[in-house]
Amino acid sequence: MKSIQIYDPPMCCSTGVCGPEVDPILPRVAGMLHQLAGHGVHVERYNLAQQPVAFARNPQVRAVLESDGTDALPMIFIDGELEMQGRYPEQTERAAWMKRAREANGAGVAE
Repeated sequence: MKSIQIYDPPMCCSTGVCGPEVDPILPRVAGMLHQLAGHGVHVERYNLAQQPVAFARNPQVRAVLESDGTDALPMIFIDGELEMQGRYPEQTERAAWMKRAREANGAGVAE
């Protein structure tokens, strides 16, 4: 894994970890992204409320939004390929992504 791009639904801030009712998965995703960046993965995260141009510039994101609307968000791309749509990764998926990042970037796998 060399890069990850997350196209988030509209949120009040860049991570969604604000306001009175925080979705518990959002801090976990933010932590995963921080760890991935630490393993050399290029991380990009876009919030529809704050960066709508990024959504419009990506033909695949734009097409999915036109057909499915914002229920298709988040969309997560790994190395340019759509990996996940409409939800954030569960713990086992996040762990697998961390393993892929370590292996792809030469850090080995910690047991």
